Amino acid sequence: VKLELDLASFDPGRFGDDLRRVEDLGVVLTTLANLGDTPRRRQRLYELNAELSADIPGRGEFHSWEEYQRVRLEAPSFTPAGVTLAIDAERWVGMSALSHRGGLDYAFSDMTGTVRSHRGRGIATAMKVAGIAFAREIGVTTIRTVHHPQNEAMIRLNRKLGYTDGTWDYPVRQ
Repeated sequence: VKLELDLASFDPGRFGDDLRRVEDLGVVLTTLANLGDTPRRRQRLYELNAELSADIPGRGEFHSWEEYQRVRLEAPSFTPAGVTLAIDAERWVGMSALSHRGGLDYAFSDMTGTVRSHRGRGIATAMKVAGIAFAREIGVTTIRTVHHPQNEAMIRLNRKLGYTDGTWDYPVRQ
C-alpha cells in the first residue's frame, strides 16, 4: 500500500491532544541527532528497529548488523535528524525514521513503531508528527511511505494523519 502526505495540507494542531498525552506519560521525543549520533546509539537504533520490524506482516528476517549499516546508516538518504526516538526513562520505546536524498521534493517514511508494552498510547502518532515537522524544515513538499496490506494499524494511523493513496513507481531507490 503506497501512501503520501501533502505537507501543505497537514495541520499539526489537530494532534495536540496526542502530543500532550505522550508528554503526560513521561515519554520524551528526541532525535538521534539531538542525542548524538554515536556508534553505540546506532547499535541501539538497530536493536530497536529489529525488535519493531518483527511485528511487520510479511517482513521476513531482519538485516544483519553489517547489512543494516550498509543499507540504512551509510545510505546517502540517512540523516540522524530524521530519526525520532521515543524514550521512557532510559528505555528506547519507539522510533520513526524519515530519509531524504538531497534534490528530491519528498522524504520517505522508512519505519515507525513502538515496542509492544507502549502501543496504543499515541506515541507513534506523536513521533510521526515530529517527523512531519522535520520534513517541513528540510523543505520537502511530500512524505511517501509503503506498507504491507495487512499492516492495518499503521495504514490507519497514516490515513488519520492525512496520507492518501500514492501513485509513484515502487520500489523507490534512495
